[in-house]
Amino acid sequence: MNHTFFKLAAFSVLFISTLLLQQGCADDPDGSPESLNLPVLSFENPTITEDDTDRNFELELKLSGVNQTNAVVNFAVVSGSAISGTDFKVLTEGKLIFAPEDTKKSIVVTLFGDEVKEIKKSFTVKFYNGINVTIPSDLMTVTVVDDDDDTAGIKIPTSGYTTPLTYEGYNLVWADEFEGPTLNTNNWVFETGAGGWGNNELQYYRQENLSMLDGNMIITAKAQKFGSSNYTSTRIKTQGKKSFKFGRVDIRAALPEGKGIWPALWMLGTNITSVNWPACGEIDIMELTGDLPNRVLATVHYGPNVSERQYKTGSKYLSGNANFQDEFHVFSMIWKENLIEFFVDDVKYHHISCR
Repeated sequence: MNHTFFKLAAFSVLFISTLLLQQGCADDPDGSPESLNLPVLSFENPTITEDDTDRNFELELKLSGVNQTNAVVNFAVVSGSAISGTDFKVLTEGKLIFAPEDTKKSIVVTLFGDEVKEIKKSFTVKFYNGINVTIPSDLMTVTVVDDDDDTAGIKIPTSGYTTPLTYEGYNLVWADEFEGPTLNTNNWVFETGAGGWGNNELQYYRQENLSMLDGNMIITAKAQKFGSSNYTSTRIKTQGKKSFKFGRVDIRAALPEGKGIWPALWMLGTNITSVNWPACGEIDIMELTGDLPNRVLATVHYGPNVSERQYKTGSKYLSGNANFQDEFHVFSMIWKENLIEFFVDDVKYHHISCR
């Protein structure tokens, strides 16, 4: 597995009827129906844990009160974010019969296991057409959580370069320090799917490949079959959440190494949906190809259409045997009206004049 760790501070843009059958009711002298005194069905909304292998779980139902004859409960399992046939399978037929001596029954479900980290999911069990039984609540919600933890065994660098939150002549307009348990969706959007993304990319982008640990956002690239792809990773953007023009962007990150790995921090114009790429413009604050873990690139792409695309790029190498996975580095861009400058650890290594 390859991991990318981020600490980001930005001064510019980044990218739902119960049927009650009453039998033998007679009017009391006061005009109210006679109480049937039926037994009562009850249950909890369980949380079950997906393992690496398939496991069977019992969804327990209880019957309280006096059951003088067979109490019948019909049910149907309804897929939610957990999907029948994909995430689980119901082994019990859709009817439970409580004999007079029965107080408990179970619906048996097989939960399909794997080693793929997944978000919390759920499905529901709908109870209906109860016979000789009272069903106060007719809907059970089953929550499925994942036992896979991409953060286990990860060693986050403890050293590296830092930059301040304030600069003379600048006002801080946005920062994300990734201090919460999940990604802040007020700032970020997950972009999911596969298909190459115009770069012959082999991975399927999923939000499950992103983790938060000790104030760090971790993106894990995996050699993992998902859909038609043999690899998975995560891609997030600020589109529709944050956008800025001109200023300074600082991104503190430790980067992965390995052939085929290509972490990137880049910006696209907010007009991309109307004019497409590259007419919207693209500013690559940092790109690293894993076969050269001691080199980062800064590039600007532009042009009226793909066939007339132009670009200008520059590179920065670390000296000696150092690479960008060893510790944190800060990748910065200062964007002025007529000039874009690129820095690593506050050392400028590339600039582009804008005319």
